[in-house]
Formats: sequence, structure tokens, C-alpha cells
Amino acid sequence: MTRREVIRCVLDGRRPPYVPWSFGFTREAWEKLVGHYGSIAEAEVNLYNHIYDISANHFEDAGNDCVRDIFGVVWDRSVDKDIGVVKEYVLPEPTLGGYEFPDPLDERFFAALPGEIEKHNECFLEYDLGFSLYERAWTMRGMENLMVDFYDHPDFARELFRAIADFNIAQVRFVANTEVDAVYFGDDWGQQIGLQMGPDIWREFIFPELKRMFGETRKAGKYVALHSCGDVDELFDDLIAIGLNCFNPFQPEVMDTEALLRKYRGKLAFYGGLSTQKILPYGTAGDVRKETKRLLTLGCEGGYIFAPAHAVEGDVPLENMLAFIDTVREQPSFNAD
Repeated sequence: MTRREVIRCVLDGRRPPYVPWSFGFTREAWEKLVGHYGSIAEAEVNLYNHIYDISANHFEDAGNDCVRDIFGVVWDRSVDKDIGVVKEYVLPEPTLGGYEFPDPLDERFFAALPGEIEKHNECFLEYDLGFSLYERAWTMRGMENLMVDFYDHPDFARELFRAIADFNIAQVRFVANTEVDAVYFGDDWGQQIGLQMGPDIWREFIFPELKRMFGETRKAGKYVALHSCGDVDELFDDLIAIGLNCFNPFQPEVMDTEALLRKYRGKLAFYGGLSTQKILPYGTAGDVRKETKRLLTLGCEGGYIFAPAHAVEGDVPLENMLAFIDTVREQPSFNAD
């Protein structure tokens, strides 16, 4: 089976020949790996990722270590080089008056798509929307402002969410005609305990637009994948009901990974699971190998894609990165050839 076929096997609720994987790294961590392997090409060969993300995110230089995203939001990357911190919002008042959304079919989003698909066609291909609803809204409006809007300006909040979802749906309809396998939505709702906005607000404002977006994706014949950090497992049944196939990051610090794998196997696939808050930065290479083997054993019956629970940070020792990379490749049924 190709890497693509193994991931499809997992998402379709079947038992794969081995537990597949896909790893992400921050710039600092990636530089360590490339230095170890000698080149980017050798690092990619040794990782043998099963999933390849084609990003919809585009940024332009805004000077002084800042970038501007396609929605006009300015991000300060002077400290956090990977994502950054929002510096300038584009909706200072609770109105869309005077603001023009970007064209969802702008050629910049799709110019590289044919080449990426051809180059990585053995991998499972995800079109990564990035911030896809709530996170897009608060980066445009400001988190505190948006939280107030839910109560003081609910019609505006609904209008904003609807406009963001319409933007995403237009892109979903475009990639429907490509060989992309899945659309990857990104929307962090959780904290270490519970939801940032609470379940009632989530169901009133966020759920209806998710249902629209997931529905369009499934209608297009694509899988639905979601990244949402934090303690959000109370939402899994709702998300499955509207078409979710795969959930990431599956954080062990806020979820019972073993219980959830057993409960949802055949209904929802999980992608992640290796602790990036504790074991990777603070454990030994032996600890990492032990936890990796435990997760591979739990996931061997299906419903699981192994990965660190988030992009590996620069404070993770190189030997700990190599520990999980080497361990997944040692699975008896895996053969890179």
C-alpha cells in the first residue's frame, strides 16, 4: 500500500498494515533535524511523512519582523517566528461596513497546487485552510472584542462567521475538482480545561457554520480533518454527526487518549497523541520510545495516525526527536520500499 492508501485505510475505519504517521516541526526544531541528516532532502526521506499539507495561507512582508495575511491582519514575528502575535486588527468596530473580504479564488491560493499534487502524489494530500472560523474571526476582530460580540452584538458575530465560512466554502468547491484527499480545518476552541467560549456559545455561533463547511467538503467527496487545540472532546459526537473524519492534535495532557481511541474507533480517527508539553521536552529518549510504542500498540487496530500532539518545538532535544522517528519506522509491517 502507498502512504496515501494507508491513511485512507485508517480514515475509512479499517485496520491498516501498520500505524501511519506524520510529523511537524517549528523552524528551530526543523533546523536541528536538517543539521543532523545533512540536508532537507535527507530529512524528508527519513521522516517518510504519510500526510502532505498544501497550505492556503499567504503572507506578505510588512517590515520590522511583521507579516500581513491575506485578510489584512498584521502579525508580529519578532519572537514567535512560526505564527506570530496579532499586532493590527482589521475590524475595530462590530461591523463589516467598509471591509472587503479577499477573493477566495485568488490565483495565489492555487497556483502551486498542480505541482504539489504531482510531486507528493504518494502521500495523503490535505488542503490546509489554516484559521477557518472562530480563530479567523478573533484575529480580525480581537479575541476580547469577539467574546463581547457574542453577547452584545450577536447579529454581527453571526454575519462575520457566515462571511468567513462562505470564503472557505468557495475554496472547498475549487479543490473539489483536484486530487486533494481532504480539507484540513484549523480552529482552536479549547483551554487546558474546557472550551474558551463555553458549549452554548459554540453551538449557537460556531456549529452552524461548521456544519455548512463540513457538508460541502463531504459533498465534494473529500475527507474532513480538523485541528483544534485543548480540551474539546465534549464536542466529538457533534463533530462526527456533521461529517468529521479525523481529529488533531489529540493532546494527552487534556484528553484520555486510550479511552477515546477505544470509544471512537470506526467513527473518528485521531492524529497526534505524543506529549509536546511534557515527554518530548522534559523526558529522556527512552521515555519517548516507551510512549511511542504504547501509542503504536493502542493504534494498531486502526483509527489512529501517530504524531506529536503539536509541531515539535525547538526546546526538544535532538535525541528525543530521533527516538520517535526511529521507533515508528521499526514497526514490523512497515517497509519504506
